[in-house]
Amino acid sequence: MRADSGRDFPDASSSCVRGREPMTDPPSYVSASHPRVRSWARAVAFVLICASLALLLSVDWVYAGLQRALAAAEPLIAAHPYWGAVVFVLFAAVSAILAFFSSALLLPAAVFTWGDAVTFCLLWLGWLLGGLCTYALGRGLRRSRGDAPSTSGQFNFYRQRAPDEVTFVLVLLLCLALPSEIPGYLCGYLRVRLRTYFAALAVAELPYAVGAVMLGEGVVNRKIAWLIVFGLAGAALSLYALRTLHRRLDRQS
Repeated sequence: MRADSGRDFPDASSSCVRGREPMTDPPSYVSASHPRVRSWARAVAFVLICASLALLLSVDWVYAGLQRALAAAEPLIAAHPYWGAVVFVLFAAVSAILAFFSSALLLPAAVFTWGDAVTFCLLWLGWLLGGLCTYALGRGLRRSRGDAPSTSGQFNFYRQRAPDEVTFVLVLLLCLALPSEIPGYLCGYLRVRLRTYFAALAVAELPYAVGAVMLGEGVVNRKIAWLIVFGLAGAALSLYALRTLHRRLDRQS
């Protein structure tokens, strides 16, 4: 969200004085635009997916086929209630760890079988477990020398700009603005306190879990307006959080 990607950064000696690791790779002048472009692309793609779902559900034979599929899946899940819940939580956890993996396809079946409240709790629990896993993996990324590992551009972008003291508000903005796997890796790598990260993660995932369940409800009950509204709301929340995050990082630099 910033155009001033060429601002000064502390050198290695000043970083060591403050107890921070030395900067082994100076930030790129063009890298500042990457989070903005990626976030806008992700938001637009999400809105387009919701709009496509709304369009498909407006077709009678598509919605009828969906209802038949959900009715066929319900007795299977009901016959194995505990294992069904465990599998759903595990899928949600993996979706919080791997960017290319998503548990969204299971949401309509979960809402159809368990209802909104149970699905929300299971989804939220899975995302929290996935976040803890990424936090643990992030701690493992830090080598004994303190060098930065070879990781994604977004990870390096925020690692280089993280202040000495990462507060609850900053972690909350990271969790709201970025793909679910990046804040965990980043906070683990930066040695953010676990209770700070977990509290921010739990708060940040609440609106997204509610929105995901409402989208599932919209698919199951053909509430087309819900798909559009919650799609736009989710995209707007993510983009607003990203803008606020970058402004906060600029002030603390």
